[in-house]
Amino acid sequence: MLYFSKLKIISVLIFTFLISFFTISNFVNTDNKFFKRNINLGLDLQGGSYLLLEIDNSPVVIQKLQNKLSSIKNFFKDKGLKPNNFKIIDNNKISFVVDEVSLDNILSLLNDKESEINPYFPRFKTHEFDVKETKVLSSINVTLQYSEYGLVLLKSASQEQAIEIVRRRVDEIGTNEPNILKRGNDRILVELPGLDNPDRIKNLLGRTANLTFRFVTQNEEESFGTERLSYEDGSEVIISKRIILSGDNLIDAQPRMDNQSNQTVVSFNLDRVGAKKFARATSSGVGKRLAIILDGKIISAPNIVEPILGGAGQITGDFTFQSATDLALLLRSGALPAPMNIIEERTVGPDLGQDSINAGILSLIIGFVLVVLFMIAKYKIFGAIANVTLITNLFLLIGVLSLFEATLTLPGIAGIILTVGMAVDANVLIYERIKEEIKSENNKILAFDSGYIKSKTTILDANITTLIAAMILFILGSGPVKGFALTLGVGILTTLFSVYYIARLLTALYVIKNKHKEKLI
Repeated sequence: MLYFSKLKIISVLIFTFLISFFTISNFVNTDNKFFKRNINLGLDLQGGSYLLLEIDNSPVVIQKLQNKLSSIKNFFKDKGLKPNNFKIIDNNKISFVVDEVSLDNILSLLNDKESEINPYFPRFKTHEFDVKETKVLSSINVTLQYSEYGLVLLKSASQEQAIEIVRRRVDEIGTNEPNILKRGNDRILVELPGLDNPDRIKNLLGRTANLTFRFVTQNEEESFGTERLSYEDGSEVIISKRIILSGDNLIDAQPRMDNQSNQTVVSFNLDRVGAKKFARATSSGVGKRLAIILDGKIISAPNIVEPILGGAGQITGDFTFQSATDLALLLRSGALPAPMNIIEERTVGPDLGQDSINAGILSLIIGFVLVVLFMIAKYKIFGAIANVTLITNLFLLIGVLSLFEATLTLPGIAGIILTVGMAVDANVLIYERIKEEIKSENNKILAFDSGYIKSKTTILDANITTLIAAMILFILGSGPVKGFALTLGVGILTTLFSVYYIARLLTALYVIKNKHKEKLI
């Protein structure tokens, strides 16, 4: 029935005014944190920076192969088999030599679907590694190379880890509503609305931040091996390959001023395992120089004067406060699994964004005015009710987006414009159905009520199918597509609420008051 209880009327009004307040909060300043929620403008509206990063997975592949090589050695040793001459060739294959007697046994172990040494993926009918054998004189050379799916898994894991690290670094800078997305299985898209000078973020995202602590040595034949590494100024020293401590053991890093030297330093704290390792290394290495190495470059190599037992220390160097802040940020966010290169960069100016906003608003105004005029011309007072409902629907839509601090893009504005059209469609369907009901029903209140009830199925079918499409677009889409899907999906929900609560309430009030009129619609 058209009847609304007082409780329902009060509930509808409270909900409408509350959500609408969030719309108004976009245009007024308030100190209340809960109500101070605004729609964020996307890159295409606000301007900002767009970076496309490509992950260089070569070091990851080599590292995984080295780990696999060690696992294979131990696996065969436990099985009583003795292949030899293990090595990595072309940075993408594991190679070893076996005799003819043990060949079949080794191949069966490698190709066994239940074997843990070369996992089998039933869904893709492939092992992690493809196995090939080649006869060389009296021995057989066996090679293991990542299968296509094995390589996809490795790259996907590397990408997921890289995205998490990139997100941490971007969030630490405080960029407003960054958009960080996958592109393929080895690229990452970073959109930074409002950031028109991306030099600092480019520097941060381009660094792997692989931190290690290793001793400086003069003995080039040390058992762990040595290598020559350079300082930032180009001077070189011999460094042991033995890693005393890595950045994985850091739990915090902060820039600060050293009161004694009046220099900017980076102080760090270690986890329990790292603190024990550091204490053991500095206790046995008093008098030695401990090199602090970041991405293959020596930051500093101070002398160990006394054991460091508390799990805390500091990194000194020729730091400005900004460079120390950036280094601390890199260390806190963790090392990237692989180097990344910026392969595409764009900066969108605010003028272009403002032009997009103006074009979107002009389109919305033109569409809205045409719809308003049509509805009044076609349905008179009920057209006016539909127009009031339409305005309320826009307030509700923007209010919900503001409540969740959504990001509005140009396609998002298109979604709002489409919502205007769909909201009017629902009212047109209802009013046309009411006209049909009045022809066969003398009681006008029953005719109006039947019009709303009998048109509900059609309206719900149309809106639910569109809502499902919007959900699919939101889940599978990215960037601007998500923005369109979000505003369209929210618009459908606010439209249904507006039509079946606000418009129906206003219609009920008018019809009940004017039920004796000869012609209502």
